[in-house]
Amino acid sequence: LIIYALNTLSKHGFEMFITPDVAKEEVLKGIGFNPRGNESNVYTIEEEGTCLVATAEITLGGYHSGEILDKAKLPLLYGGLSHCFRREAGSYGKDVRGLNRLHQFDKVEIVRIDTPEHSYESLKEMVDHVEGLLVKLGLPYRILKLCGGDMSFTSAICYDFEVWSAAQKRWLEVSSTSNFESYQANRLKCRYRRTADKKTELCHTLNGSALALPRIVAAIMENNQTPEGIRVPEVLVPYCGFEYLDDKF
Repeated sequence: LIIYALNTLSKHGFEMFITPDVAKEEVLKGIGFNPRGNESNVYTIEEEGTCLVATAEITLGGYHSGEILDKAKLPLLYGGLSHCFRREAGSYGKDVRGLNRLHQFDKVEIVRIDTPEHSYESLKEMVDHVEGLLVKLGLPYRILKLCGGDMSFTSAICYDFEVWSAAQKRWLEVSSTSNFESYQANRLKCRYRRTADKKTELCHTLNGSALALPRIVAAIMENNQTPEGIRVPEVLVPYCGFEYLDDKF
């Protein structure tokens, strides 16, 4: 799944990163994560002013902190593979066990840095990209455009992608794709220089998951059961070298 996601991103022009597991607290705050407090899902490293990253969005989004970018090079398309560490504070009950919620997991993240006039076109391209991943995996899915009350305070607009869990009989989020407009860029001082008057302006930042891999694994196992075993999605067969997960595995 990781190689499938990375290969697809490379074909779409994303520059790939393996991102650090540790980031400075000021970068987390700039992205919009609260590194401390009872409701924080972030693991802090005491006396160092650093945290374990909850997503590659943190390090990719902070990559150009304090920089003035060349408008001609925008949008910047980044894909990041990272370990993700989350406390999952306040998560209890049988439905969060197993692959639903983990303290550590791997995830492929996509980030774009763009101009204000083009950022919503970038958002559409990101939504189409994530949807394309799910279509090729053959999983039942839906896309939700979130209302203001369901979005994080950092987002201007957000689309959630959910796959059907046959075991739990409910939808599980596997990607959240957002346009933050200038919220993150303002806190991180990420700007670009306009061509006409050479003045600087705040960039727009966007991010999305491609995809939340543990839940995708669960969805494949739950939705592809056959008498021969669990059918591997056709797009993954070249990476696996087999078509079914059976009792030999």
